[in-house]
Amino acid sequence: MSFRGMLREMKGEVGAISRRGLLRSRTPSVRRVAAVAPEEATRQGCCWAELPPELLREVLARVEEAEPRWPRRRDVVACAGVCRTWRGVVKEIVRVPAESGKLTFPISVKQPGPRDAPMKCFIRRNRTTQTYYLYIGLTDALTDDGKFLLAARKGHRPTCTEYLILLDRSDTSRGSHACVGKLRSNFLRTKFTVYDAHPPHAAAGFSNRWSAGNYPVSHVHYELNVLGSRGPRRMRCVMDSIPVSAIEQGGTAPTQTGFPSSNDNSSASLPFFKSKSCRMDSFTAPLSIQDQEESKLVLKNKSPRWHEHLQCWCLNFHGRVTVASVKNFQLVATDESAPTNQEHDDTTLQFGKIGKDLFTMDYRYPLSAFQAFAICLSSFDTKLACE
Repeated sequence: MSFRGMLREMKGEVGAISRRGLLRSRTPSVRRVAAVAPEEATRQGCCWAELPPELLREVLARVEEAEPRWPRRRDVVACAGVCRTWRGVVKEIVRVPAESGKLTFPISVKQPGPRDAPMKCFIRRNRTTQTYYLYIGLTDALTDDGKFLLAARKGHRPTCTEYLILLDRSDTSRGSHACVGKLRSNFLRTKFTVYDAHPPHAAAGFSNRWSAGNYPVSHVHYELNVLGSRGPRRMRCVMDSIPVSAIEQGGTAPTQTGFPSSNDNSSASLPFFKSKSCRMDSFTAPLSIQDQEESKLVLKNKSPRWHEHLQCWCLNFHGRVTVASVKNFQLVATDESAPTNQEHDDTTLQFGKIGKDLFTMDYRYPLSAFQAFAICLSSFDTKLACE
């Protein structure tokens, strides 16, 4: 080998050694950078949290006021996810639906609706999968994409029908932890019980005798029509968790402020169908419990009038219902303690058909979206003894 060739070979080996040494020397610095990155991210988060409280509250308050409805309302939810400080401020600013008329966080579906005007929603039915989806309208139109609120899946048993109500439309299994309640019927599908997976706020009347996670909050009763007389369905709803004083001036309805955390020892955090519900014999119990200081709120359907020209029973749905159906109804609050059994003028819940598998649902205080949705689900079942 020539002298020049030997030099080239030595130069190549030296270069390879130097390159390997350079890589080894750079490796610790890369590791150090990777170790510092999370701390840098944490410092950036603290910078957001360290804004002056007055300025932070003013900014978030303006964001909340500028977002009246979905989908733009998601900006308010995004602000609550920045850090713990922002989340606390947003929770203080965002008012409950009864005061603001807005649905913001998932717990809003368990809180009473607005007092002044109804919350306009609609239900989509999927006959193939026997599922139902509740949306809040994005516009005043009868049909739009809507913002998803709740889902329900229908299940059949030999002696009853059950609807599982969930916050997640992708997971409707019986063991889903997104379950917030259920609806169960009797054998004739004329009586239904609405169960809440979590105890209502300040619900002292709910004792330990109820099964884990199964809190009966309302009963729906459809009047039997064994003679087959002509006329629409007659229904009666007893709201176990809402006192009749809630519809009076200055009255308040129980309001849940949050879902129980997974760390709680309460049985409400268990899967909803792990335990048996209380028996349907509760329908035969008296409507007023002796040890309860206040009577329960009772809702009855408005009596329709017979239209001679159309030859059908009619109710004024103010343009929110376009298809005649036996499922259509309007519920109003009644004071059964009054001598005249007085009915209130304002419609508490309105449900009606606008398409083959599309229905409107408008509710207001003191009902929540969850309670209204459960009552409307009871109308989908065929009731041979009622019609």
